[in-house]
Amino acid sequence: MTTINNNQLSKKWIKIIIGIYLFLLIFEGALRKWIFPSFSGPLALIRDPLALACIILALRNRIITFNLFLAFTVFITIIALCTTLIVGHGNLFVSLYGARILLLHFPLIFIIGNTLNYSDILKIGRVLLLISVPMTALMIAQFYSPQSSFVNRGLGGDMEGAGFSGALGFYRPPGTFSFILGLTQFYSLTACYIIYFWFNKNLINRVLLILGTLGLIAAIPFSISRTLLFQTILSVLFMVFAALFNPKHLGKIMVGTIGIVAIFLALAFTGLLNTPIEAFTSRFEGATNIEGGVSGTIIDRYLGGMLEAILGYSDSPFFGYGLGIGTNAGGKILTGEVTTLIYAENEWSRLIGESGLLLGFLMILIRITLTVYLAFYAFIKLKKGFFLPWLLLSLCIVLIPNGQWGQITTLGFAVVTTGLLIASLKISKHKI
Repeated sequence: MTTINNNQLSKKWIKIIIGIYLFLLIFEGALRKWIFPSFSGPLALIRDPLALACIILALRNRIITFNLFLAFTVFITIIALCTTLIVGHGNLFVSLYGARILLLHFPLIFIIGNTLNYSDILKIGRVLLLISVPMTALMIAQFYSPQSSFVNRGLGGDMEGAGFSGALGFYRPPGTFSFILGLTQFYSLTACYIIYFWFNKNLINRVLLILGTLGLIAAIPFSISRTLLFQTILSVLFMVFAALFNPKHLGKIMVGTIGIVAIFLALAFTGLLNTPIEAFTSRFEGATNIEGGVSGTIIDRYLGGMLEAILGYSDSPFFGYGLGIGTNAGGKILTGEVTTLIYAENEWSRLIGESGLLLGFLMILIRITLTVYLAFYAFIKLKKGFFLPWLLLSLCIVLIPNGQWGQITTLGFAVVTTGLLIASLKISKHKI
């Protein structure tokens, strides 16, 4: 009986820590920009102790077991850590910073999956929708404000601003995050829940659902982010595919689509979205001419990443240059400047550049295999009439195989979203 009580108590504490982890993931940038700018550097690691605490609690109470994904990942990371210190850059702090990605945060995926239940998953969705309303308001304020304004303050209180180049003189707003990428992933995860709640309106307050939907619609042009547009479209396509297994919901999709289009046209007609739509369209056309539109955003960045990583680092050291060297923090420690010492915009290039062709390729293979594994079981759940895992998969297929885990916010969203997906796969009571 004591063992059972200890297990339940540990799960309760883990849930609390996961809640704090998610809160800090969303508001970590706010702390680093506005509240404690002097501690911007240390605050970048604020979620690491939480991940470690979860691991200790989970191991002590057998809430997590070493599956093949965990076992191989930990084994390969330890080997890479050793090679980094022996034949790589040799800096212990940079090595540990790079290793923490897979030794601290990757296990948290399975802890979240083994701890949360259906009620917890829904609570997180409701909180995301609640946060999305003021987040959209903040994003609009950032869009129209100069980069020197307080709402656009950069990390460490940087007066040059946190906005990223957009179009027509407007910048891509980051919201509470340090960079537009975090805002994009926040709305991408929220979009999965918005779609799910529209099919289960009894699970959420109707007003909140409408406000959250309006916020998402407005966020796409105001973000000036093609990635958010494509990710939202991807989630919608997953929804349509899911409805094919439940023909009775095709009518809901048609009505919902008409409603969304009507809302969008109404907002556009009032003139509220005219300026952001013009900026978004301008950037979309400009990026299309340079990168090739959908081909440049999806095919070249995603599907072509593996070949580019292998060919680009065919002449690099067999064991790579060392863990952490492909991150901004690692580059700053080694050079004193915020930079990456290897080309790391592509995640697979970072993995192979840091750990070498063999170990890097194995890490990539693990992440691809995990994605396929989760897709298989999400599809099984879909056929049984429960498509929340399927909707979450629409984001996971981007964040798991080729998400930039060297970037702390992307790593956080990859951990949370994948953990939610695994947790949703455990649900035996099937709900549409």
